[in-house]
Amino acid sequence: MTAESIPVRLARACSEIRLAGQADAVGGRQPTYVAAPPSTREASAVLRAAAELGLAVLPRGGGTRLHWGAPPDRCELLVETRRMPAVLEHAAGDLVARVQAGAGLRQLADVLGAAGQRLALDPPPAAAGTADGTVGGLIATGVAGPLRLRYGSPRDLLIGVTVVRADGTVAHSGGKVVKNVAGYDLGKLYAGSFGTLGLITEAAFRLHPQPKAVAFVTLECPDAGAAQAAIAAAVDSPLAPSAAEVHWPGRESPISAGILLEGDPDAVAERAARMRTLLGCAAVRSGPPPWWGQYPAAAADGTAIRVAFWAGNAAAVLDAIAAAAAAAGLDPAVGGSAAAGVLHAWLPENAAPAAVAEFLTALRAVAGVSAGPPAGGSAVMLHAPPAVRDVVDIWGPVASLPLMRAVKDQFDPDHRMAPGHFVGGI
Repeated sequence: MTAESIPVRLARACSEIRLAGQADAVGGRQPTYVAAPPSTREASAVLRAAAELGLAVLPRGGGTRLHWGAPPDRCELLVETRRMPAVLEHAAGDLVARVQAGAGLRQLADVLGAAGQRLALDPPPAAAGTADGTVGGLIATGVAGPLRLRYGSPRDLLIGVTVVRADGTVAHSGGKVVKNVAGYDLGKLYAGSFGTLGLITEAAFRLHPQPKAVAFVTLECPDAGAAQAAIAAAVDSPLAPSAAEVHWPGRESPISAGILLEGDPDAVAERAARMRTLLGCAAVRSGPPPWWGQYPAAAADGTAIRVAFWAGNAAAVLDAIAAAAAAAGLDPAVGGSAAAGVLHAWLPENAAPAAVAEFLTALRAVAGVSAGPPAGGSAVMLHAPPAVRDVVDIWGPVASLPLMRAVKDQFDPDHRMAPGHFVGGI
């Protein structure tokens, strides 16, 4: 296949388009073309041409989490946002920034940091050898790190979004002010949609000041019950932690707990001392422990599972992970925001697929991780080797699947945006 084989309609729509190569494959599916529009207007033209040609489309930002989710059923056109990297507006006085979807997270942090501000999202670092994550990818995967306890996930800080729908229609939601109530909040709908509803091209975020000082209060706990008790004591105290994390490298290891305090230097020092007293044999440090924010799921290899649950069930969920792993002959590394009800479990690449399937099935059967009320939890396999994906239901039971299918039918009636990549084959 040569460049001349690119459809004229597609070539006219985008100023930079090429034939795809092996490096562009997603989950073993190699697209036919790769387009890189520099603007929302050109992205609209690209998706309109793709609709006319009946091409299945998959958005790509930095590609750091494109291996998450199920392999797409089809992928003829990869639309990447690398030519949309601009910080369009930073209204420091209003604590608001508007950026293109291809803006790198490190790049954005540098721009905001110069004004003493930040986007209070700290996703796990990209796997070694991969590009910096982008704003669009952050929204599409809904990923968040330790700061989620205080500030939430991307959907909570998003105040405006511009998207291009599957037919090329451009849609806007929200705006550049925090108090904006006009129209339906598309941002919350697109957050965590894995590119299945359209292409995100711009986003506006609410910002926060950078803290002048931080302190980490850490301790080792002998078991899950002690870890939950420490986390609950910290979160329920008036000391206002910004994050409360656990790290469990294996079933035979103690569980480390860490509490982040932020604010003015004098106040942080006093709160850290009080937190240390509250938690007993804890240590105070000015920098994070080595494991902080380094979620096992960030690794590109092996099997990564995200477990969501009611935070009050943290000890039961940790014990359930250990019991399910022991029954399957596995020993996962576990870490995450126990106080926010999100943990990640990681298994090495050589873990037997049947054992992984047994582990995940047992974990999903636990009351605190079941999909329906009253528990409302989940155990989702973010990524895994192909041999594991072939024998495991990646997403598991989803109570709201009929509604999600209806939304997909409304926004992408031909099912051309990342088909099969999301829950239930959406």
